[in-house]
Parts: sequence; C-alpha cells; structure tokens
Amino acid sequence: MIFLCMGYYNPDKMDARPREEIEAVMDECQPYIENFYDSGEVLLDAGLESETKSLRRVNGDVIVTVGPNIAAKEMIGSVFIFEAENMDEAIQLASLHPTTQVSKGEEFDWRIEIRPVHYFKNDK
Repeated sequence: MIFLCMGYYNPDKMDARPREEIEAVMDECQPYIENFYDSGEVLLDAGLESETKSLRRVNGDVIVTVGPNIAAKEMIGSVFIFEAENMDEAIQLASLHPTTQVSKGEEFDWRIEIRPVHYFKNDK
C-alpha cells in the first residue's frame, strides 16, 4: 500500500528563533532522515518552501490567492510517500522521520499526518 505523509510545523514559532538555532535543528535531523531512507520503502521525500498559492474555481473562473488556508496556524513543511503493508506499519515507518524523533520539534509544533493513497502513478 502507498501512504502520503505531510509534515506540519508552526511558522510563527520557527520564524521567532535565530537562524543559527534553526540550522542546528535541521542538522540534528540528518541522521534520522538517513535512517528513514535506509528503510528502503521511501518513494519520495520533499521539503517545501514557505511560498504558497491557493487555487480555487469560483463562478467558472480560477482564482489564485497568496498563502495557505488563512485559518491554519500551521503549514506543511514536507511531504513524503512510502510503501507499507498497512496503517500500523505506516505509523512505524513514519515515526522514524525527524518530525517525531527530534525533540526540538515539539517547540515548533511538528507533526505528521498519514493518509493511504488510493491512486498513485509513477512514470519511471
């Protein structure tokens, strides 16, 4: 089964910290991300920039707005896709990701959302 995971964070909390501190936290993530990749099940892992555009169809026109959902206090900072037998195995695998392993992530409201994928096309 294929699973999509989205890693969330609170940008206000991260932006309030000095750049050097954030870089140190990102460096702390590296051994965990390598362990995550070593599972052999990761199909895609992507870190996302904060620039966001939202598209919506309104009265037959496509409207583009700047930014994510205004009501959200958190943003998606990463997405990853992997294979697992079931949700329990997906939880085990996702728990290897730095989002759940790096203790400093608690201060930035890091969390992962896991969703089974019902359609996945890979042109490799």
